Amino acid sequence: MDNLKTYIEENKERFLDELFELIRIPSISSKPEHKDDMYRCAELWKKMLIDGGADKAVVMETEGNPVVFGEKILDPSLPTVLVYAHYDVQPAEPLELWTTPPFEPEIRDGKIFARGADDDKGQGFMHTKAFEYLVKTNQLECNVKFLIEGEEEVGSPSLPKFCEDNKEMLKSDVILVSDTGMIAPDVPTITTGLRGLCYWEVEVTGPNRDLHSGLFGGAVANPINVLAKMITQMVDENGHITVPGFYDDVIEVSDEERALMAKAPYSEEEYKKALDVEELAGEKGFSTNERTGIRPSFDVCGIWGGYQGDGAKTVLPSKAYAKISSRLVPDQNHEKIAELFCKHFESIAPKSVKVKVEHLHGGQAYGCPIDLTAYKAAEKALETVYGKRPVPVRSGGSIPIISDFEKILGVKSVLMGFGLESNAIHSPNENYPLEQFFNGINSIPYFYKNYAEMMKK
Repeated sequence: MDNLKTYIEENKERFLDELFELIRIPSISSKPEHKDDMYRCAELWKKMLIDGGADKAVVMETEGNPVVFGEKILDPSLPTVLVYAHYDVQPAEPLELWTTPPFEPEIRDGKIFARGADDDKGQGFMHTKAFEYLVKTNQLECNVKFLIEGEEEVGSPSLPKFCEDNKEMLKSDVILVSDTGMIAPDVPTITTGLRGLCYWEVEVTGPNRDLHSGLFGGAVANPINVLAKMITQMVDENGHITVPGFYDDVIEVSDEERALMAKAPYSEEEYKKALDVEELAGEKGFSTNERTGIRPSFDVCGIWGGYQGDGAKTVLPSKAYAKISSRLVPDQNHEKIAELFCKHFESIAPKSVKVKVEHLHGGQAYGCPIDLTAYKAAEKALETVYGKRPVPVRSGGSIPIISDFEKILGVKSVLMGFGLESNAIHSPNENYPLEQFFNGINSIPYFYKNYAEMMKK
């Protein structure tokens, strides 16, 4: 692949023009008024796949927004890589905080500024150009399929059924994804885990109406007081979640992977300074990066009840509420954890109140073994481009469809992303450094080369 850098240099202006055409379509999946834009964006992706060398590309209906599927099959006996990306984006509001219009991409300070520049149009587009290079230079050595959806930003509600209905069409040996990030521009990174999620809303009811806090205070249980006390019982002094059975299925990460994770650059002082906190908290026996990547967590995301207006109102409220989330790790089953929490939370409630727990939603965690052939291929690809071995990281966030892929299609995903924390995805002035964009296009062809060679052995 001696001519890869030359190919990128000779075509970089065209690459950017094509990406900007994609970005200019406001494909906001959460807003029904953009339904037509979803189809326009899907059709443009279809055209780009065909232009890039796919044998076929089609826009397919789902129960929600359309999916784009494309493929190039060299030989059914060769290994097949399924590339996953999404063409939908987050809303751009608040618009007044953007320096330039969110759907008019502009290059400033070596970065592309626009909604979707990184998440995920920029990162997904890298794959079409890497694929184009391999096809046009006759260096593709395996089959490639593309699955590009339009509902990731709203939780991919239609994609699991689409996968169930099209298992044979989507059959592959591995799924390749660039919808994650790197620790820093000079620290190549492969995401080896995504945490799962459970999310509940709890309601605690005391008296049948709000009461005068002077006449009834001290005689009737205050639901807010009770709820606060119940919540404090959920985590002990060691940062350990107290729900019985909560840790039964937690997979312990190997010493080898923990050692590799520890090589990631990290300054606790800078971390605290950035958050303006004097001290960090969490489960004892684990580093900060391990707490957010390989260990489960428990957090109250919102709590309310009683009088919240200006001034004073001496009221003992009838009800109190909280929204609670727990991030999960492999192999915790989110449905099992949801049930364990509900039973435990109800069991610790005093008889002075009534408790209602509603499980709102959840998703499975995902883990990619570092001895997986595709992981090794990605590792070698990034080492070729960056000159150093990539660091495996466990992300604290979630991409629920990745675990669905494994469950439905029976294959693992490799998360080889190039985004940076400073790219402000989901926020005003989202951006994507040109260096990351072109490094992505430079790295992906080496993944295919390495994977095809390793699968022959």
